[in-house]
Amino acid sequence: MWKKILLISFNLVLAVYLALAMMAFNKPDGTVVCRDVNITIEEDIMPGFLTCDDVRRMLISDHLSPVGKAMETINLREMEEALEGKELIESAECWKTQDNVVEINIHQRIPVIRVMNSKGEDYYVDSKGRPMPHTQYSCKLIVTTGDIDHQYAAKVLAPLANLINKDEFWKSEIVQFNILADGSVEMVPRVGDHIVYLGQPTGVKKKLERLKKFYRYGLNEAGWNKYSRVSVEYNNQIICKKK
Repeated sequence: MWKKILLISFNLVLAVYLALAMMAFNKPDGTVVCRDVNITIEEDIMPGFLTCDDVRRMLISDHLSPVGKAMETINLREMEEALEGKELIESAECWKTQDNVVEINIHQRIPVIRVMNSKGEDYYVDSKGRPMPHTQYSCKLIVTTGDIDHQYAAKVLAPLANLINKDEFWKSEIVQFNILADGSVEMVPRVGDHIVYLGQPTGVKKKLERLKKFYRYGLNEAGWNKYSRVSVEYNNQIICKKK
């Protein structure tokens, strides 16, 4: 009889042990905490303003940093919406990994030109023509001065800056645009003591191709400081004004 009692007791203990073991093994994900956040900022043709530390500070400021929180309680959509609400961020994608890390992929708004107009306004314009606020960050951009409103900046300056930035030669050569009262464009090059007059901002790609050939085959022979003004306003000709 005592053997039977002992066997039943052993089976009960074993059953309780197995039940507890199964409960421990099947603990919900909420008991697992996020051990790190990995942030990737996509590269572009132009450097942006944001760093990974900036994004971390944004999350901490909004009380959305996932580090140390239970994985089950982390709301990825809330994080994405909060980040996409920032002025310098275009889009954000967040996801969880199996090793308890939250991954964040950031596409930032890329400033392509800085506007300092005759009204005293100072702001950036992104690659899609949208104004961006002046920030504490700095990056190397073409400065544009003169008679500029937001519509001109969006429709003319952004496409012009995008065109310049896609060409390594012009990207390093042009440092400033100046917009005249009639909407025509002057360019200030890095090399050469002259002003380039584009005229109205139409057919700019062909004008730049013509100017590049003039730089290569003309100024390299005549000297980069011989002229004070170089105009590519008209088709198939370049008009130069000597100093």
